[in-house]
Amino acid sequence: MFTTKQIDQTFHALSHASRRKILDVLKNNPGCPVGELARRFDVSRIAVMNHLNVLEKAELVISKKTGRTRHLYMNIAPIQMIHERWVDEYGAYWSDRLLSIKTAAEDKNTTANKGVSI
Repeated sequence: MFTTKQIDQTFHALSHASRRKILDVLKNNPGCPVGELARRFDVSRIAVMNHLNVLEKAELVISKKTGRTRHLYMNIAPIQMIHERWVDEYGAYWSDRLLSIKTAAEDKNTTANKGVSI
């Protein structure tokens, strides 16, 4: 289970468009070297490194060093945790509510149709 601090770090990391784009690149190019990733952005390498630092603190990016090259990989676990915590939990609530509305509407329709003869 993730802590509140980890959840906050994940939401913070996902709040910036450039960091989301970095995750998209890594999703489609696992093991992408830092230099190759940095060339895909119209900002300085330092800016990309700062974004990577935020993503690594949130555990959304894992890096493996091979010689002098750092290869980057996306870690989906924090996003999955947010999905389970927020989407599944609230989705179940609204699913129950919609089912109650559907049942009430069907009951009303059945009751209204009992007096009608065809």
